[in-house]
Amino acid sequence: MAQERIGAAAPGVPSALAEPTERVKPLWVSSVVLVNIGINAAFFGPIQVLLGNQAISFDEGQKEAILALVTGCGAAVSLVANPLFGAFSDRTTSRFGRRVPWVFIGAVLGTIALLGLSVAPSVAAMAALWCLVQLGCNGTLAAITAAIPDRVPVQQRGLVGGVASMGTVIGILIGAGIGAVAAKNFALGYWLCAAALLAGIVLYLFRGNDQPLTAAERPALSFRGFLQGFWISPRKHPDFGWAWLSRFLVQFGVQICIVYLLFFLRDKVGYEAPEFGVLILTGIYALLTMATAGIGGVWTDRVGRRKPFVMVSSAIIALAALILAFFPTWPGALLGAAVLGIGNGTYLAVDLALLTQVLPQAMNRGKDLGVINVANSLPQVLAAPTAFLFVTMLGGYVSLYVLAAAIGLLGAAAVLMIKGVR
Repeated sequence: MAQERIGAAAPGVPSALAEPTERVKPLWVSSVVLVNIGINAAFFGPIQVLLGNQAISFDEGQKEAILALVTGCGAAVSLVANPLFGAFSDRTTSRFGRRVPWVFIGAVLGTIALLGLSVAPSVAAMAALWCLVQLGCNGTLAAITAAIPDRVPVQQRGLVGGVASMGTVIGILIGAGIGAVAAKNFALGYWLCAAALLAGIVLYLFRGNDQPLTAAERPALSFRGFLQGFWISPRKHPDFGWAWLSRFLVQFGVQICIVYLLFFLRDKVGYEAPEFGVLILTGIYALLTMATAGIGGVWTDRVGRRKPFVMVSSAIIALAALILAFFPTWPGALLGAAVLGIGNGTYLAVDLALLTQVLPQAMNRGKDLGVINVANSLPQVLAAPTAFLFVTMLGGYVSLYVLAAAIGLLGAAAVLMIKGVR
């Protein structure tokens, strides 16, 4: 397949590492969107409904503890998988490019594990297979995220980040739809999630047009240096450190809001069909997220500023958590979902653009974005046990969602410390 020229390389800089200068075409952007749809359907169908119902099938009295164990183990795996697969893709010299092979490998592994979950005979098997889903899907996620700074010029990243975020939200919505349709048959739900994951990567496999890195252009490998590379000193790269902390705090607040959403509707709100309630709330959230992601992405590119958008959207996310805390009713849940969508859409689009501008080195984009994505995964590790602790012992859902709001506001404050991006 002929490769497209993506940027003018400086003398001595491999073309695969050149700063991109040519705007990407709609077909390429569509391929990235589809990968994001598949990944997030595979993630959130299980997280929102399927894993919870499977936990109930094993032991309804211990459903919260089982869900916390399974999601926590899976998220712990993602802490390692994302930066590791990102680093592998940075050094890949395949003729198909650096990212395409890992998009494919990760999706196949995730698909196999999802199919295994449909017949998991025990909680231990359920946890192990969910860990494999996280391993595979995070491999695909690391590669497709790194493709954006590989291919997209800075002045177009807000727009592409917004559209890619729409794919994320559509995937979440599809996952919720699968959960609702397969509420009484979680095995079918896992098969549908697997199908969505595989379908999502097809266009990118043929139209990714990754710029290959030759073996001669790849730096020599030092095992010690490889491992040390996963530590990015916040003293040497303070903007990267503050961006990481901000992403972690905001996503921790979001994860606290959604991890027990099924149980919140079931046990606190008293909604009669909680699986369909999750679908309705996700639909509202998705529509508003897509609208604000597109608007925010275009707007931030036009004005050339990122930080104000990230700060305001983080504050709006915190407001959504407070609505859930103090209005634990079905109308309150509808309003909370709407406000969360408004805030998270702009946040996802603009924060991704900001993050690509604080990466230390072009050679390590995949690994560095993988380290950033730990800020997405670590909250998943912490959210389930935190929610379990607060719901069962420390004041219930009110105190849980107040905590989520406070953490999100701290994330907004951390953005102020970034100096290299306006």
